[in-house]
Amino acid sequence: MADRSKLMRRDWERVKGDVMRRAVAAKFRTHADIDAILLATGDEEIVEDTTSDHYRGRGRTGTGKNMLGRILMRTRSRLPAEAGASGDGHARRASVIRP
Repeated sequence: MADRSKLMRRDWERVKGDVMRRAVAAKFRTHADIDAILLATGDEEIVEDTTSDHYRGRGRTGTGKNMLGRILMRTRSRLPAEAGASGDGHARRASVIRP
């Protein structure tokens, strides 16, 4: 197996949150049908249920950062306002999700 440290950007720890936010934004721009799925979760907490990732998910101990869940919840809270502002609900999606 390859040494992962040689495959990662040197600044990965600093930029990984922004990379994840951009990836989620791109997914919602590309697949308009998933807006309804995300909105259907209402106000429920979204948790990336993984035991192997303490950054993106809750991790083995349940005390992980759950960054993917947090980004999805933030995206969910912004979808209705964006839909009203753009008319079709999908234009300018990335600008809404950026920090």
